[in-house]
Amino acid sequence: METKLLVQLSLYTAVGVFLASFLWFPAGPTKCFPGQHIVNAVTGVLLGPIYASIVALLIGIIRNLVGWGTIFAFPGGIPGAIVVGVFSLLFKHRRRHLAALSEPLGTVLIGGTLSTLIIGMNLSTLLFIWSSFAISSVPGSIIGFIILTSIRRYNLASGDSRQ
Repeated sequence: METKLLVQLSLYTAVGVFLASFLWFPAGPTKCFPGQHIVNAVTGVLLGPIYASIVALLIGIIRNLVGWGTIFAFPGGIPGAIVVGVFSLLFKHRRRHLAALSEPLGTVLIGGTLSTLIIGMNLSTLLFIWSSFAISSVPGSIIGFIILTSIRRYNLASGDSRQ
């Protein structure tokens, strides 16, 4: 693995952990971290699905180790990063930044559904988890999209680290 890529993974992980320290709110048994979804949107597009999911995993582990996270950090973060990365690969270079807006598909639909397996599978639980994840994921993906649009507009990206 290249040094530049390791630095990028570390930097995005640090940004996600930093945002988690103050940008969160409780929602039932979960804690909503819009910063996680901002990072998912950005890394999914810039790094691709594999590295974005590694960053999401590292952020979730660190949040749990320092006591800020819950078990829902994993199904709530990793699927969103993977979906953004996959959509980014599908869009190739044309309008690739739009893939950031797909983050709620992974977080809410896939991650939320997986999360109901943790606390019990029934329709009311599923709808509650989906709404909790959406409250966090939708604003996070929109902010990530705005960041990516700015990066694209001002040509701030130096190369492509995606897989």
